[in-house]
Amino acid sequence: MNRGYWLAGAALVLSSTVVLAQRAPESILPSSANTPAPSPAPAASPAPSAPAGQAGEVVQPLPSAPEPVDTSGIDLSDIPSVEELEAMSTAELDDVLGLKPRFDIPPAARRSLSRVGVIAAAEGGLPPLSLANQPAGLVRATLGGIRGPMVSRWGHILMRRALASRLDAPQGMSPIEFATLRVRVLNSMGEYAAARALVQDIDTANYSPALTQAAVDAYIGAADIVGACPSVRLGTGTDEIANWAMLEGICAAFAGESQRAQNDLRRLLSRAEGDARIDVLLAQRFAGAAGDGRRAVTIEWDGIDSMTPWRFALANALGEPLPENLTDDLGATYLISEAMTPALPVTQRIRGSDVAAASGVLSAEAIVDLYGQLYAARTDAGEGPALTTASRLRDAYVDPSPANRVAAIRDVWSGSDADYGRMVLTAYAAARVTPSEDFADDAGELIASMLTAGLERDALRWADAVDAGSLGWALLALANPRGGTVSDGQLDTFFDDDDSQNSRKSRMLLAGLAGLGRVNEGDIAEYSQRLEMNLGAPTRWTQMIDRAAAVENRALVAYLAGLGMQGDSWDRMTARHLYHIVSALNRVGMEAEARMIAAEAVARA
Repeated sequence: MNRGYWLAGAALVLSSTVVLAQRAPESILPSSANTPAPSPAPAASPAPSAPAGQAGEVVQPLPSAPEPVDTSGIDLSDIPSVEELEAMSTAELDDVLGLKPRFDIPPAARRSLSRVGVIAAAEGGLPPLSLANQPAGLVRATLGGIRGPMVSRWGHILMRRALASRLDAPQGMSPIEFATLRVRVLNSMGEYAAARALVQDIDTANYSPALTQAAVDAYIGAADIVGACPSVRLGTGTDEIANWAMLEGICAAFAGESQRAQNDLRRLLSRAEGDARIDVLLAQRFAGAAGDGRRAVTIEWDGIDSMTPWRFALANALGEPLPENLTDDLGATYLISEAMTPALPVTQRIRGSDVAAASGVLSAEAIVDLYGQLYAARTDAGEGPALTTASRLRDAYVDPSPANRVAAIRDVWSGSDADYGRMVLTAYAAARVTPSEDFADDAGELIASMLTAGLERDALRWADAVDAGSLGWALLALANPRGGTVSDGQLDTFFDDDDSQNSRKSRMLLAGLAGLGRVNEGDIAEYSQRLEMNLGAPTRWTQMIDRAAAVENRALVAYLAGLGMQGDSWDRMTARHLYHIVSALNRVGMEAEARMIAAEAVARA
């Protein structure tokens, strides 16, 4: 509906001197009323004498008629009829009349678009001006090229911190576009909670359609459906956004328009076909929980053979059981979302906890807490592999015998295919094991487990208990913050004992040591030839990350490192990429992250 036509029609009906006067309201008090000090009374003047023949009466001039409103060029057929006005929702009427609010917070609380983010530099975030003078095209290409998860847990943690930092937009890029790019990357990494926090740092009135889409994806991924309502009702969105009409109905219900919301959703259901009907039914059930709009909605999954974020989020938010054919082979993003949804029972959250921990979304402390909750509710949880793991994890902490604790840790590791996620689970239990030659066969895995949580000081206690050239030695050679050069003999021993496919552990070890500067140039050349690889072969990406490191730009190095660490397994990571990532991070002062990424590469290769 054209707003100009509507207002012109209103002017035809309401044109009067009163309405016209309201366009420029003026005080009805005399000017002296605005002056604090009273004015002296004016001297009395003689009354005017009446003209001859009028007996003293005073005749006032007649008021002039208002000028007619020019309606030429206006098509009156565009003015809504009474029936059309009655059929409009409150939001549509506000839009037609220009009354739709642009802000959902008072003017004094509105926030600036500079330094958008949730982690300040004093809290571990990156410096706010890190990208202020960088070309927008480079940042846009880098963030736009990240479309999936990181192969490295520590690389994921680094990227999350870099994306959530309070940063000014690069030169030539609007703050909204910069925020949109960051939110999209966080969503692709499964970091829906961090993405939601980032969009909430921006006033809804400033959203662009692209940011509205990214915000809705973050809220659905976090199973926070009602949280998306400010974005839906006040943001800039279109029907091209998936499930937009259903979100409008849900948000209308929670805004007090329950009956109208149910009517809209019923109309959507009547037009839905095939699998789309289940989406509307879930929306109806969710909207029915608001106000007096409660009504029975039966959810039937017969014939539904595909999972979508909308179905997964709505079903979890409603406590609606998902059929086994849709949950037997869930992807990593669904499992991460499930593990991070606090409304779900702990038995369901644990199903995705290994994947979430291995990817870096879930911390070691958080996954231990999940299993602790399961063990605390063991009388109601029933028997199952997860409860067995929780029981053995408890033994790994509290058993008085060191040998029994190590045996319990091994049982936890072998209980799942997600080995690295289980290593995260046992990180603090491994740190409680006293170094001993009795556990030499388990030393490498125990050290790798500790390093998943960054417990390098605990891991270094094993320095005298591991043999030179062993896996434990290699991990400590990379993780040691005090550095030190690795000798040719130690490298040779490790390479000779390496039984990994294509000597991948040896390749990653050499790349990590070279990036940290802990092996001399002669050994790099010798073992690179032996392993048939070239760490220095240039590519466009290696040139960019090296140049960013040369100017000591930590944010750009972190983003480019994330671009080079994309993938769903360590098979996607090459030794050359690892070398440039570790080297660049080490040069810009992120030496701790460089060491952890290098050690993880050797442990997981």
